[in-house]
Amino acid sequence: MLERTGLQGKETVPAHSLSGGEKRRLAVAGILAMDAEIIIFDEPYANLDWPGVIQVNRIIKQLHSEGKTILILTHEVEKVLALANRLIILFQGKMVYDGHPEEALRTAALAEWGIRNPLLQYNSLSDLVWDAPE
Repeated sequence: MLERTGLQGKETVPAHSLSGGEKRRLAVAGILAMDAEIIIFDEPYANLDWPGVIQVNRIIKQLHSEGKTILILTHEVEKVLALANRLIILFQGKMVYDGHPEEALRTAALAEWGIRNPLLQYNSLSDLVWDAPE
């Protein structure tokens, strides 16, 4: 599992000496070793750089292809939405959406629920400013 999570060669390194991303991957390696049928990822992208995000998504895709049920709790929907076959949105303690992710991107009131639609286009530097539309 260490190889699968990119930690090969770190077998003897104390966990407290690992970087934040490595500690997260070590936790994933432990979960994978348990071979659970249902795996819950809680904010799996927190504090990860782009290569770390790619690695987490590869693991998620592989686990899904193995028939595992994967639940991902995240505020960073743009990093995982294309992998999901179901999307549930909670807003102010209530479920406000339960359906297909693509449908949510086209029809759901994402902005009203505090979610920036990831399909917004970036064409210039000013588009990267996350601000409310005027």
